[in-house]
Amino acid sequence: AFLREPPSTCPSRSASRARVHFPPPHRLRLDGDALVANWRTLARMGGDAACGAAVKADGYGLGAREVVRRLARAGARDMFVSTWAEAAALAPLPDGISVSVLHGVRAEDMQAATRLPHKPVLNTPDQVRRWRDGGGGRPCDVMIDTGMNRLGLAPDAPLDGLAVDVLMSHLGCADEDLPMSARQRETLRGVAARVPHRRLSLANSAGTCLGPDYAFDLTRPGLALYGGVPRAEAAGRIAQVAFPEAQILQRRTVRAGESVGYNATWTAGQDTAIAILNIGYADGLLRALSGRARALADEAVLPFVGRVSMDLIAIDVSAAPLLAEGDWVTIDYDLPRTAALTGLSQYELLTGLGARLERVWV
Repeated sequence: AFLREPPSTCPSRSASRARVHFPPPHRLRLDGDALVANWRTLARMGGDAACGAAVKADGYGLGAREVVRRLARAGARDMFVSTWAEAAALAPLPDGISVSVLHGVRAEDMQAATRLPHKPVLNTPDQVRRWRDGGGGRPCDVMIDTGMNRLGLAPDAPLDGLAVDVLMSHLGCADEDLPMSARQRETLRGVAARVPHRRLSLANSAGTCLGPDYAFDLTRPGLALYGGVPRAEAAGRIAQVAFPEAQILQRRTVRAGESVGYNATWTAGQDTAIAILNIGYADGLLRALSGRARALADEAVLPFVGRVSMDLIAIDVSAAPLLAEGDWVTIDYDLPRTAALTGLSQYELLTGLGARLERVWV
């Protein structure tokens, strides 16, 4: 400590350090055209309904402000987040954008909720009373529990005294062909017949794939916007948006009989060219991908070998003899395929991508 100069004696050095930029050795390449194309595809699938966008969890990990900006330019007007902090983080909003806060309004949220130009989605009798008493007559949305038993009011809940913009529910099993979806739809229709509202909404990504019978006035896709495929109807119509990429730290030859990585889970059957990538499970590429996933370089397919570790992944680069230290490769992160490899949901794969990955929109 006695060797350290007081900060006040070296302001120029501190300022210089603050300006240093270290280009990261890993990034998340994001295809903005694919995002917009997915929204337009989902809008068509919803028929005459308006198509909104779930941008909670920082736009499913991609960066909510940039997602909102691009979708607003394409024509989306209704955005959905989970909390008031997420809503505030979107400021400044593009003109004409409406933001709904899905988790409603706690007592702790009322100050923000009455100052920000966003709508709570009321889920409980206490939230209804709180907004009726303190919301100043401003519009709100209302979530009806039609059978999922998660968030939402009972279908017979009293809702008098509210200016309900969107009356909504959430499908619990739309990614499967189960009768529950139709029951939920009919229950919501019954509530809509007695509760004054401006618009009716039920369909998430999977629900949008079920067609116009589920679309009502407004759809709320999330996963499919970002490249997820919630049902077979979307296969081949939804484009990948997120592409993790990493630099090669080292290229080496592993001799026949030698192993790679922790616990020696992979052993070379012959002399093998291996590259070590600057990315790992701290960046969201989990150990479940060990020995199963692959990287891509142009047309070359480069399998993962050994265990994925916190910051490093080894790949077999025998098919890419020119790849060298400092070159970039793309992780094959097709969401349906990677979900099948790992047993994780496509949602987890997206939202689990780490903050160390620089988001680069192209």
